[in-house]
Amino acid sequence: MSTAKLRRMADQIGANFAAIGHDNAVLATADHINKFWDPRMKAQIFADDHAALSPIARAAIEKLAAGANPPPQSPATEFNKVDEVGHSDAG
Repeated sequence: MSTAKLRRMADQIGANFAAIGHDNAVLATADHINKFWDPRMKAQIFADDHAALSPIARAAIEKLAAGANPPPQSPATEFNKVDEVGHSDAG
């Protein structure tokens, strides 16, 4: 995947969460990328120039690159355990 596409995706995720405020949007963006991006995608964007990202996406990527593992920020990234209901239906 091209680095430009990864930047665009990270920026779109950040923009989607912008309405919840910068700090919360950074955590939600980091959580989303941490849970749903392939390790190769993360490695590629970690190695990229973070200045090319929006402020929310940049802060999220820098948190993840530094080793942060944000807790679930929305039910979409809080997965059910075996035989449990009530969280994401994605898994």
